[in-house]
Amino acid sequence: MSVPEEPEATAAVPLLAPVDGVPPVSDSPADIIDAARRLAAGTGPLAVDAERASGFRYSNRAYLIQLRREGAGSFLIDPIPVAEDLAPLAEAINGLEWVLHSADQDLPGLAELGLHPTRLFDTELGGRLAGYERVGLAAMVEKLLGRELKKGHGAADWSTRPLPDEWLNYAALDVELLLELRDAVAADLESQGKSDWAAQEFEHVRAAEPSAPKSDRWRRTSGIHTLRRARQLGIVRELWITRDRLARLRDVAPARILPDSAIVAAATGEPKTIAQLRALPVFGGPRQRRYSREWLGAVDRARALPDNELPPLTQPFDGPPPVNRWERRDPAAAARLQRARSAMTDLSGEVAVPVENLLMPDLLRRMCWDGLPRTAVNGRAPALIDEFLATGGARPWQRELAVGRLAEALYPAPDDDA
Repeated sequence: MSVPEEPEATAAVPLLAPVDGVPPVSDSPADIIDAARRLAAGTGPLAVDAERASGFRYSNRAYLIQLRREGAGSFLIDPIPVAEDLAPLAEAINGLEWVLHSADQDLPGLAELGLHPTRLFDTELGGRLAGYERVGLAAMVEKLLGRELKKGHGAADWSTRPLPDEWLNYAALDVELLLELRDAVAADLESQGKSDWAAQEFEHVRAAEPSAPKSDRWRRTSGIHTLRRARQLGIVRELWITRDRLARLRDVAPARILPDSAIVAAATGEPKTIAQLRALPVFGGPRQRRYSREWLGAVDRARALPDNELPPLTQPFDGPPPVNRWERRDPAAAARLQRARSAMTDLSGEVAVPVENLLMPDLLRRMCWDGLPRTAVNGRAPALIDEFLATGGARPWQRELAVGRLAEALYPAPDDDA
């Protein structure tokens, strides 16, 4: 499968402001009704973006929604004051094809507001499938449309009110060219014979159910690897749970309540009094002092736990162990994974799709560890692999490409088996 040669680079034309100007913020029920009416009268797909306050707020809610449709123009919607009044908007747009960049980032927050697409086109994911080296929005707009998007406010606190004019200009520009970008990506996918692959991937993202939170998220605390005793891990767990509860109540990002470094410091120091706690880094600060009793209570609870209720030093595995342990625990599985990875890498190069988009790495690991018989049963290797991949959520196009290669890699003929 060939990928079109890239055109010679030319200087991109800066896009500094929306062609029709920055639209006013819609923040009243009347504004929503008007936006819904105008969007319903437009034609074609709907460009969609949402701004969150990651790093500032606990929730993943959308604090600004940007919409654009041919014949209707662009809209900036503040969903906070009108969260209960979006039914007219949902009726107007939920039946449309939505165009988003990195859709999985924004769809959950939009779903909380009752906004769900019937069809989806993800320009970022489409760019990956088309073999683009850079798939950021600005990079793709420059590559395909010859325009330069000025970035700079994506990591801002979008819960700020009122939103600065400069931020609103930035937000409007994010959907200004999204429909044109969709058409350019779709044309590339069509020319490469990948339109059906993309359609399957887009539907997979659109229909994906929210992931259940893992029970051991506290183990992702930065610096936890420096702790060597189960009692220390117990302190980390209790402090993490306490911080998470306070962060949820206040809708503040957990790290702004208490940084990970402070949690690890408390686990190392094991303070027994408020004075000892406040002598540790961060805990003496004005924002943390107000919760001193909460923090010390968490440490005390961990200290009082019997040994059999402390967390294990090593993380329990839901599935295969870390790959760096395979050679020692199951050399045959390690060899299978090496052959499978090599086969997928070769396939990735042939079809110009990143290997992680050809097949979920975790699914490949699970299959090579204990997901298949050690020897093919009556030549049924392709069927066994296909069944495993289908059960694991691999899409038809992925299985069509991968099954044969993996069958050859995992069940080589005797004279080919190294």
